[in-house]
Amino acid sequence: MVKSELPRRKRPGWLRRTGIEILGWTLVVVGIGALVLPGPGLLTVVAGLAVLSQQYVWAEKQLHPIKVKAFHAAALGVKTWPRIVISFLGGVWIIAVGIVWGLQPAVPGWWPIHDDWWLPGGWGTGSTMIFSGLIAFALIIYSIHRFGRKRDPIRAAKEAADESAKEVQRDAHEEAAREEADWREAAREPAQEPRRAE
Repeated sequence: MVKSELPRRKRPGWLRRTGIEILGWTLVVVGIGALVLPGPGLLTVVAGLAVLSQQYVWAEKQLHPIKVKAFHAAALGVKTWPRIVISFLGGVWIIAVGIVWGLQPAVPGWWPIHDDWWLPGGWGTGSTMIFSGLIAFALIIYSIHRFGRKRDPIRAAKEAADESAKEVQRDAHEEAAREEADWREAAREPAQEPRRAE
C-alpha cells in the first residue's frame, strides 16, 4: 500500500515522490548487487528501504528486521582488531582494483576471450569501485564509532536498531497527532460565505 493512500498522511508532490522512488530503488538494487559483489551491501539495502519507507508501508515494515541484521553484521565486523584490519584491507583492495580498471592496462597474453571483454567500462566502472571502497571506509569508521567501544557490540547493534524503530514510531505518532489537530482546527472554523456582488 502506498502511504499517500492512508488518510493520516499528506500526499507528497510528484517531484518528491519520484525522487523517493528513484533514490530508494537505486539504493536497494545497488545494495542487493553489493551483497554478492564487493561493497557494503546490507547497509545500502537498509538505506534504500529507509528512503522507500517514506512512501510505502511495506518498506517501513521490512526496514527494522533488515536494519537489525545490518547493524549485527556491522558490529561483528568491528568486534576485533583483526576484523577491522581485514575490512580496511578489503576497502583498499576495492579502490586499487577500481584504479587499475580505470587505467585500462594492456590485455595480458593469458586472457582467453576477445580483447573487448578485458575490463569493460573503463573509468565508469573503476570510479564506481573506488566510490564503493570509500563508502566501505565510511561505514567501517561509523561501525567502529557506534559499536567498537561496546563490551557486547552485538547487543549494542540490536539496541541501536530497536531505538531507531522507536524513533520512527514516535515520529509517526507525532505526525498523526499534528494532522488530527489540523483536522479538528479546520472543522471548528466556520465556513466563510462568499461575498455578494453589490
